[in-house]
Amino acid sequence: LYVCSIPALDFPENVLSDQPELTAENIESGDSQPHCWRNIFSCINLLRILNKLTKWKHSRTMMLVVFKSAPILKRALKVRHPMMQLYILKLLKMQTKYLGRQWRKSNMKTMSAIYQKVRHRLGDDWAYGNDMDARPWDFQAEECALRACVDRFNNRRYTNVGGLEPDFRPVDNNILSLLGQNIELSSEFKNNYERWLHLEVFSREIDWDQVMLR
Repeated sequence: LYVCSIPALDFPENVLSDQPELTAENIESGDSQPHCWRNIFSCINLLRILNKLTKWKHSRTMMLVVFKSAPILKRALKVRHPMMQLYILKLLKMQTKYLGRQWRKSNMKTMSAIYQKVRHRLGDDWAYGNDMDARPWDFQAEECALRACVDRFNNRRYTNVGGLEPDFRPVDNNILSLLGQNIELSSEFKNNYERWLHLEVFSREIDWDQVMLR
């Protein structure tokens, strides 16, 4: 496992691009411990996926609030990596409206960091939105409507295109329905049926008790 001890935790960028000259101003204290760039890269990808899944989806943002992701994300802000901090602040910005006034009052440092580093839009009410808008009354209905739209799109576009692959088709596990199916046997098999019985059944020792248990 390659251990990287460079201040900026982006290994490909440090290899492929020119780095600024190190001075006393751009070296932060407490950033000299060795770390692995792969772990940071995985964390950034996870944060980006969470942003993609929850952006403009109030019901999914509420799931982040319900499972108390805000303290975990706030603790992850201790990692001194600009890109990782940016995506953490984006996730916190989505949840701020639903976390309540008390959380905003006790986390003003985090609120200031969101104001400084995250892009804002005109009329964005992420911090002090109406409390009625933050109530999760219709979030479940919104998620169901989105799922219904996706199902209608898939049925309209992909229902009659060759069907499903054999590996993805539903499997019948009912033994009665399987035994009741009509199976067409080839004429060659019918002509050599007695030989097949002798080779595959009579000449082999089969523990039928074990077969039934399986």
